[in-house]
Amino acid sequence: MRVVNLLHEFLTRSVQRHPDKTALHCGNTTLTYRQLKGHAGTLAAYLRRNHLMRGGRVVIYLPNSSEAVVSLYATLMAGGVFSIINPAIKSNKLRYIIEQCKPSFVITDPLHLKTIAPLCDRALRQRTIVTGPAPQGPRAAEHSYFEAILSQEQPLSALRQVDLDLAAIIYTSGSTGHPKGVMLTHRNMVTAANSITTYLGNHPGDIVLNVLPLSFDYGLYQLLMTIAFGGTLILKAGFGYPFQLVQDIASRGVTGLPCVPTMMSLLLNLDIPEDIDLSSVRYITNTGAALPPAFIPRLRAMFPKASIYSMYGLTECKRVAFLPPHLIDERPDSVGIPMPNTEVYVVDGDGHLRDRDATGELVVRGACVMQGYYNDPEATANVLRAGLYPWERVLHTGDIFRIDEAGFLYFQGRLDDLFKSRGELVAPKEIEAVLHELEEVVAARVTPVPDDILGNAIRAEVVLRTGVSLTADDILCHCRAHLEEIFVPQQVEIVSSLPTSASGKIERPA
Repeated sequence: MRVVNLLHEFLTRSVQRHPDKTALHCGNTTLTYRQLKGHAGTLAAYLRRNHLMRGGRVVIYLPNSSEAVVSLYATLMAGGVFSIINPAIKSNKLRYIIEQCKPSFVITDPLHLKTIAPLCDRALRQRTIVTGPAPQGPRAAEHSYFEAILSQEQPLSALRQVDLDLAAIIYTSGSTGHPKGVMLTHRNMVTAANSITTYLGNHPGDIVLNVLPLSFDYGLYQLLMTIAFGGTLILKAGFGYPFQLVQDIASRGVTGLPCVPTMMSLLLNLDIPEDIDLSSVRYITNTGAALPPAFIPRLRAMFPKASIYSMYGLTECKRVAFLPPHLIDERPDSVGIPMPNTEVYVVDGDGHLRDRDATGELVVRGACVMQGYYNDPEATANVLRAGLYPWERVLHTGDIFRIDEAGFLYFQGRLDDLFKSRGELVAPKEIEAVLHELEEVVAARVTPVPDDILGNAIRAEVVLRTGVSLTADDILCHCRAHLEEIFVPQQVEIVSSLPTSASGKIERPA
């Protein structure tokens, strides 16, 4: 078997194995592996001829689309570094990214060209590739994506690349400040893809449905991993119509369904007709936020043949841990054990290192750990620190975990999310899990409210299913029955919605 060192070599290997198999369904576009590599190769040659240098950055400012997928692989094949930016990003953050990473090219569509063009200098506007008819005038782009794809570019000459070359800069959401550009090498990303597909048991027969944005690493890896194991990816523009998603799962025989809890909540509250068969789904994955234990039996009822994987990860190292599905009833509140080729431990407030029966900040070591934040040495030094050995730097996650005697991990909260009430440390996640035990609850958020006597009062905001009559007093009664008195919220507010990030996570106030 050919050893894959570079991320785009997964595509080359899959083309060799099954060239005419469908690699991608997206909207009205279907691409076989041969077509995907052909389009990417032509665009890569076009980029090289127009002076994309090895290590040059390419910003892909597109929604989930076949053009975004082709652009990603074209950038890699040309020796560049891709950054997929969510079109929903605020203009001030988009400006920061453009100024910070100084891309060699921007690939966008006519709609989003109007947003990004004013943020680019004249030289960059002339290196903008548009996936449709570009507007005329001083902001017009010089290059057409479709002309590039149809061009008669000569095949790329041999390009020397090694696995330590950067493959991607993934920008975090930056909810509390500027986005940070997570630098990932080919080795980082190939290692992560291999490890995750190993424990999921992926094979070429898998059909993965992804509604998560490619700008979010969880969504991005659905593409990278599917190409790696030679499966088929159904890529959706978003999660706008939950019932349509269910119909797609049934009609297309989807076997893999990546989710975040907000997405699960909407699915679980649908009334599914009996003639819709969801038994093709063999696995469901969850990350991005903790899987509420109350969701587990309901997911089993909806997807009767699916294994449920509770997982934990962060952009800075992609994935850290997974819970083997056969243990989900025994340890429903655990995110499991370190994934293959990853090691973890916790450090307490005094810096003492423990890997069993301890609570502290989680530290990760392994080939998945990022190289740092692009052009931000101060932020990099804060999270990448000296490790167990003199040659390594390890990732301090900023997340508080408990590791039990058997080595299983239990997320307690973010260092910056924990707060004190009545002198006790409060982990919002634990109270939110209790709120999610109520089937009427769609979403929940627990936050501190300054209080002269308590230090902080506990406030719970709850979104309910349409048409239910649950009251704030009912919710408080449930909390009193399932929480210690010191963790029962002092305030419960029923709200129509809670703010979410582009990746589906419920955002917390700064």
